[in-house]
Amino acid sequence: MSQAPRRPWGIVCLALAVLALWPARAAASHPQPPDIPAKAWLLIDADDHTRLAAHDPDTSRAMASTTKLMTAYLSLRELPLKKMLTAPAYHPIPGESLLGLEPGERMTVRDLLYGLLLPSGNDAAVTLADGVAGSTDAFVGQMNKAARRLGLDETSYANPIGLDAPGNYSSPRDLANLALTLRHNALFRRIVNTPQITLHSGEHPRTIENHNDLVITHPWVNGVKTGYTPDAGNVLVASGTQKGVTLLSVVMGAPGIPVRDTDTLRLLDYGFSLYSTRQAVRPGEQLASARVPNADASVPLEARGGLSATVRRGQNIDVTVHAPKSIEAPIHRGQKVGVAKATLAGEPVGSVPVVAGRGEKPTPATSPVADVDDLLPGPRVVVWIICVGLVAIVILIGTALARRPG
Repeated sequence: MSQAPRRPWGIVCLALAVLALWPARAAASHPQPPDIPAKAWLLIDADDHTRLAAHDPDTSRAMASTTKLMTAYLSLRELPLKKMLTAPAYHPIPGESLLGLEPGERMTVRDLLYGLLLPSGNDAAVTLADGVAGSTDAFVGQMNKAARRLGLDETSYANPIGLDAPGNYSSPRDLANLALTLRHNALFRRIVNTPQITLHSGEHPRTIENHNDLVITHPWVNGVKTGYTPDAGNVLVASGTQKGVTLLSVVMGAPGIPVRDTDTLRLLDYGFSLYSTRQAVRPGEQLASARVPNADASVPLEARGGLSATVRRGQNIDVTVHAPKSIEAPIHRGQKVGVAKATLAGEPVGSVPVVAGRGEKPTPATSPVADVDDLLPGPRVVVWIICVGLVAIVILIGTALARRPG
């Protein structure tokens, strides 16, 4: 009775296990955006504005004190930083964030901007609004005109503060675009990256702290603005820089401050995981070659030093060599003959000199006359032959005289 062939069940089981694990391995090698509980969020690259992750980023919703980003934008555009503004009477409702200005108190625009953006002072916002436009209503009109001019089509302003109102809303996309515009201003970047500062231009010194705790607890976080109202929930526009890359996130409608901050960190951490440092050119790498016609040779063209850049997943660094295809000898090893330039998404990221990988001397020139000269005896040989000839002649004459009869 013949025995049935044995099946390699061990191999089959191993193969099935590998296939089962394959999706998990693939997912681990490609990070996925975090699933966070906020109502809407967005993560973008601050340099090229590439959207890295998003959830409902184009829907308008209450934005709370991130409204003050537009208040800061207009104040920076319209007011001299050293100008002294007088605080109007302001009657806050319980729970409002305040700088603590007294009616009639005078403070510089610069200090009011710190008071606006760090502790989110509503009284500072009203003082700046009056300083720009003369009244809050006129300032709100300017806010909405600026929004249209900047292309913030999902944004509307009803006050310079961010209090809940039917006409005060924005979207993660618009808040991100406005924050990116503001980041072009060096003072704005400095203010929103300040953990604590003492202001001196008012009636008495004031020490204020940044409501964005991440600036204090995570040194690589460098902005931007917090917000909270009952309608908006917790809102945070944040920026951070690592590996030479700056990312900007927007979280709207988070259920609490700890959740808001955790969501923001998870978004930024995910974004930075997409970037790595890649070497575009290695030191000594041959990048091209050049002919040397007067040496009947060619020389390798090498990089003098290396060139690296931080790239996002899926991006490539392009390297272009700018050097002649033909070079005349003499050439010395290490002689600079050109430059290699690297670009990322069309933008320059660096350059490195291109040098000759070895030296070459010109081939000695030849001509028919030179060939004939090579066949003829040299000057010393001619003199030697003449001398030998003269000696021979003298000897012959002497012999002949000796043989003559007397």
